[in-house]
Amino acid sequence: MSSERSTLITARPPGLVDVLDRILDKGLVIAGDIKVSLANVELLTLQIRLLVCSIDKAEQIGLNWWRYDTNLTTRAERAEAENLELRERLSELEQEIRKLAAAGLAAAGREQNQLADNRKGARKAKARRRNR
Repeated sequence: MSSERSTLITARPPGLVDVLDRILDKGLVIAGDIKVSLANVELLTLQIRLLVCSIDKAEQIGLNWWRYDTNLTTRAERAEAENLELRERLSELEQEIRKLAAAGLAAAGREQNQLADNRKGARKAKARRRNR
């Protein structure tokens, strides 16, 4: 009876778990091209390359992009904090530039008024000298 049972077990088709285990262990590559043409003019080409495997298998074959992707690592949080800090600093610097520009315009306006007053004074002095 045990030999019949062993032949039944080996003869049954592999289940989903067995298939997934094999795919993750060995890997599965799906590749294909889709081309959309109209009147023999190629409008769109999609090249599809799909690799399904375990992380261990991917690292064995040299794929480890997820280690350096800022959206998938804790470095993303640090980068986001740094970006926020830099945005705040940029905003502060822009406000400082606006203040300096406003102060510069006010000083330039005072200088122009002073120059105009000096010209008026010079004209009055010249007119007085003529009148003497």
